[in-house]
Amino acid sequence: MIKTTLSFIYLVIAMILLIPIGFLAGIFFLLGLRKAMKVVIYKLAQGWARSLIFIARCKITVKGRENIPRKTPVCFVSNHCGYFDILLLLAYCGRPFGFVAKKELLLVPFLNIWIFLLGGLFIDRTNVRKAIRTINEGAQRIRAGGAMIIFPEGHRSKGRGLLPFHPGSLKLATMAEAPIVPIAIEGSYEVLEKNKRVCSVPVNISFLPLIETANLPSEDKKQILSDRIYSAIKEELENNARNA
Repeated sequence: MIKTTLSFIYLVIAMILLIPIGFLAGIFFLLGLRKAMKVVIYKLAQGWARSLIFIARCKITVKGRENIPRKTPVCFVSNHCGYFDILLLLAYCGRPFGFVAKKELLLVPFLNIWIFLLGGLFIDRTNVRKAIRTINEGAQRIRAGGAMIIFPEGHRSKGRGLLPFHPGSLKLATMAEAPIVPIAIEGSYEVLEKNKRVCSVPVNISFLPLIETANLPSEDKKQILSDRIYSAIKEELENNARNA
């Protein structure tokens, strides 16, 4: 219970104290220092995430970081076990990235600001036109040399294993035509949500080999990508389970 209390207090205080720094970086971002400020904001978020992981005292195993392109466009596609996944990705991706969040998170104080500062996009799934506009913006960011993360299951699996990918969930990746790095995360649900308190459990995060998208046949691209990524993540999760 002490770890849970400390983690929650640190989470809230750090988010509040870092916001002025984030706003200052945001001003410099608007003044044209985009690349430098993007790195500064990411480093702040990375340090925050790693300190929370340290407080949780989880044993983190990271594999395949050599598969992450450091400067070229890339789209990360990950399974989504629980809330702890975002901390893992911030801590170990090694480069700034954005992600698409549901519009309801705009109403969450402090969290909404950090999603914006980190390059997150808010999507309104009830409005097709607005949703397409958001996806187009994300694809443009990737083409410009950035990175975005997709959770194609659509919601957290909560310990139920790898769920089916939602139709159209990879549209951002196919539109950008950038290489894809599949990510397999295991154990993150047990850190916080399973027992409603912070638990020091083993967590695995694997960055799998790059999947190229540019030369895939256009008529079957979404299904081919979906099958390849799903199979890669599933195989990694099964290998980890066998070796546990």
